[in-house]
Amino acid sequence: MWPLLFLLASAHAEISSRLDPLVDTKQGLIRGLQADDGDYSMFLGIPYGQVDLDNPFGPSQPHPVFEEVFEAFDDGAVCPQKDKYSESFIGSLDCLRLNIFVPNKSNVRNKLPVMVWIHGGAYESGSGTRNEFGARFLVRHDVILVTINYRLGPYGFMCLDIPEVPGNQGLKDQTMALRWVKENIGQFGGDVTKITIFGESAGGSSVGQHLTSNNEKLYNQAIMQSGTELAPWATRDTDTSVPLKIAKHLGLDTECIYSALDFLKKTDIKLVMAAAHELKFISGGCVEKKFDGVENLMTEHTSSVEVVQKAKNMNILIGFNSMESLIYYLRKTEDQLNTEDPFDATLPLAFDMDKLGNAEKHIRRFYLGDSSVSYKQVFSQILFDSDINFNYPSQRSIGRYLINAKNVYHYVFSYAGGRNYQKHQFNISFEGASHADELSYLFDMRYPFGDISDEDQLIVDRMTTMWTNFAKYGNPTPDVTELLPITWPPVTPESLNYLNIDTCPSVNTRPLHQRLSFWDLVYDTYRHAIKGINN
Repeated sequence: MWPLLFLLASAHAEISSRLDPLVDTKQGLIRGLQADDGDYSMFLGIPYGQVDLDNPFGPSQPHPVFEEVFEAFDDGAVCPQKDKYSESFIGSLDCLRLNIFVPNKSNVRNKLPVMVWIHGGAYESGSGTRNEFGARFLVRHDVILVTINYRLGPYGFMCLDIPEVPGNQGLKDQTMALRWVKENIGQFGGDVTKITIFGESAGGSSVGQHLTSNNEKLYNQAIMQSGTELAPWATRDTDTSVPLKIAKHLGLDTECIYSALDFLKKTDIKLVMAAAHELKFISGGCVEKKFDGVENLMTEHTSSVEVVQKAKNMNILIGFNSMESLIYYLRKTEDQLNTEDPFDATLPLAFDMDKLGNAEKHIRRFYLGDSSVSYKQVFSQILFDSDINFNYPSQRSIGRYLINAKNVYHYVFSYAGGRNYQKHQFNISFEGASHADELSYLFDMRYPFGDISDEDQLIVDRMTTMWTNFAKYGNPTPDVTELLPITWPPVTPESLNYLNIDTCPSVNTRPLHQRLSFWDLVYDTYRHAIKGINN
């Protein structure tokens, strides 16, 4: 609850223009800051967990109780990663922290819904900092926003089939953060019966992995943006050679996993991250081997889960952007487009190629005709990559959630404006929305977009209103208003309704129906070849 100290200070607001809130949590006293861009408070960099430095690739532990007031003033800690701007390796293992943004009207007698954001970044980069995900746009709608950090790359996603490093450490960090929120957010005026987890890309697939996981249900609703647990990149095969390869790259040649791990834990974190990057280590969830006394999160492949039990009676919002893979391909050189084959790169993540047989040829023909992969076929490559990695996994997940969810709302984000994050960043002008382009209409990203146009502001207002309506009511459009002039219907078994989010929003059915019906045929016919089935 808001402590008496804060309430008394509020009663004498005329004495001070800056009132820093103090909250008494189960972890101890936490002092925050008043925001300077809105009527809300910020609690930054709260440590929810600790990495075991004797086993930095293994499970973390809850952070101890604070012995003194924790000054939650700094959200600068990020987990080890390659910085997307400087290309240098940054971060430390003292990174298991979360940030809480609370409207000042929130208190124990006026509890507000809670939205917990899980960032994307291919499980290899990103953070919950204000620079990436400023809260101003969302908290003005009377919700509490929580953003979290979790371990990335080899520190978060090394899967070794040993009890010390069973796998999914980054996802387990997320679970620990969600437990912290469940236990403590009520003290900030949060409603523990209205917790919505949401994420984009790897954050979206993380949300889906929590829904299908062995851990307890720590939330009430879920939003998945451009990523689900069924994306072929979300779950990777166990690879016990990873620490051996990284150690050898850094000077130790050994065949013993434990010797390699002992060497790596003493090695500079940035060197380990650089070596993993040079060796093209790819992060993702994995199917864990069970060990007595070891918490496991995923012991069967997400593809083999027939009924998502935690989705029962839940409201779920899920969607993708109209041109997901646009930026990824338009940034490639002509030589890369001529030589890098997206079919070879992605189909083996989704299927057992020996069982897929001649279907690979027909998939290529569906997108390329009789042409080969080349820069002249870049648009076809964009469509294939978008469909297999983002669009069809979303549709496939929707079909599974419909079995027992209360309501499922589907969207396609198509708006092309001045705040489309990826297109603006890489100065690419093309119709539709690329991967991550919707983020800057939900968050006040500290990126130099310039002055916001009236049209962009309208999309910000609509997106944030729908997302927070969902958090409040389980329905993104509970009422037709001037801002939301259309009712967004849920998906039904008979009709795959979706909202097209654009300047003029519209409700349609079955997006990209020809392409995604083709994938229905492939997945139905070659079910035996799907990765994870029969595992």
